Amino acid sequence: MAAVPKGSVVAICVLALFSTFANGDHEEQVQEFFKSGHTNNWAVLVDTSRFWFNYRHVANVLSVYRSVKRLGIPDSHIILMVADDMACNPRNPRPATVFNNANQNINVYGDDVEVDYRGYEVTVENFIRVLTGRLPPSTPRSKRLLSDERSNVLVYMTGHGGDGFLKFQDAEEVSNVELADAFEQMWQKRRYHELFFMIDTCQAESMFQKFYSPNILAVASSRVGEDSLSHHVDPALGVYVIDRYTYHALDFLEGVQPGSKKTMGQFLKVCPRHQCISTVSVRKDLFQRDPDKVLLTDFFGSVRNVELVHDTIHLQNVSLETDEATCSKDGCEGSSTGEQLAYAEQFPKPL
Repeated sequence: MAAVPKGSVVAICVLALFSTFANGDHEEQVQEFFKSGHTNNWAVLVDTSRFWFNYRHVANVLSVYRSVKRLGIPDSHIILMVADDMACNPRNPRPATVFNNANQNINVYGDDVEVDYRGYEVTVENFIRVLTGRLPPSTPRSKRLLSDERSNVLVYMTGHGGDGFLKFQDAEEVSNVELADAFEQMWQKRRYHELFFMIDTCQAESMFQKFYSPNILAVASSRVGEDSLSHHVDPALGVYVIDRYTYHALDFLEGVQPGSKKTMGQFLKVCPRHQCISTVSVRKDLFQRDPDKVLLTDFFGSVRNVELVHDTIHLQNVSLETDEATCSKDGCEGSSTGEQLAYAEQFPKPL
């Protein structure tokens, strides 16, 4: 074995040490890459169909609405668009209710549903304006998608569609090009961090074929040339009450809790062809993370990671601090902070 010069040995050791640290840093970067960088969650849930025979589309969107609320997304971060009010329809034998199952176990309309756009407010123009933020100044906050560059956004759509379009109320339609351009505007204006697009309609795959913006994960209930079918009829209502893909997706979501470790990869495998009678299609080439390592609650919930500390932190309340003040039930006097705040009398005495 040939002798190695002394200086070369030192160089080799330093190089090996540097390589070790570099590999360690690389591993940390890889692990960090798979962690979500979002800080808030939003959901845009859209039903585009009117008329009693489209009862199932209203049930679809209200069922997803119920699931995301249960998993932690508040009403203030949900934009709910419902094209028809089935709960108040004269044909409804049980007014003020909407059911997604013939057993009628759960009223998905409930008593705390906040519909942001209803009836003829559900238009292509309003939908695109909500996504892009191009709303009139008078629009209330409850009707605005106030997302930012750290927002994970869920977009769910259901209705009647075809190859490259989705109908709105049998009066107009949004094309896959318009939808793709709206998402690009969102990305350019930093209105999302990651976006999950979910659609249940006929030929649903065509609606995400034109997407070109980064960080979008998409799933569709059927491929081009296929119909998305309904699941079952409620004899008491005389109509289908839910679609097949949404039914099995909700069945999966019902087993998810806010702290669940179930992943988007598992969710994307919901409803194989023998259950849906259509082929569920997925697009993940624009998405930078591995769906198998993305928590389902990154899009369907709003779970905050918290760190518990055992140290006690004492905070000084400057606004109520007094300097040797004398306090009584009538208030405090001698405060060094100026005028003291006091509760207004609930029943003031007449002058």
